[in-house]
Amino acid sequence: MITTTGEVQDLRQQMVHAIASVMGWYDLTHSASELYAYMFFEDRPMTLEEMKDVMGMSKSSMSYAVRSLIEAKMINKLDYKLDRKELFRADPDFLSSFQQFLTSKLEHEIEVVTGVIDEVIPRLKQILDNRNTDEVTRQDANHDLGKVVHAKNYYVWLHQFVERLKSETL
Repeated sequence: MITTTGEVQDLRQQMVHAIASVMGWYDLTHSASELYAYMFFEDRPMTLEEMKDVMGMSKSSMSYAVRSLIEAKMINKLDYKLDRKELFRADPDFLSSFQQFLTSKLEHEIEVVTGVIDEVIPRLKQILDNRNTDEVTRQDANHDLGKVVHAKNYYVWLHQFVERLKSETL
């Protein structure tokens, strides 16, 4: 069986579409996801102009896609330029890229929720300790305190998981 360049390109295109279809979790547009997948297989630095031409996107859409990919740590802006044009390259290490993305998202979630938990628990305890709190309010506060303490335990575990994820080479 003879394999042609066209067949290899078709197979690559299948991979590009597959990768792009699952990148929604990264909060990326479909176009940005396709751009990442294309750059991943291209395996070379590219200018914004090259990306714009390949993707058939406007300059503003391309800039937004590139910014999103940089924020997701899926592509990197290189320290050198080609003919005064900025160069970008896809991170070829899926695992490292995912690890960085996941830890960043989880750290944000932990920070937001535990900040509120740390404010809510003492206030619920004050309500429970107050002799003037009516029984219905006391029951609601006690119920909510149990839920919040359960959530706090989860976020303690999640924080430990994130620290382990950041420190391990997988």
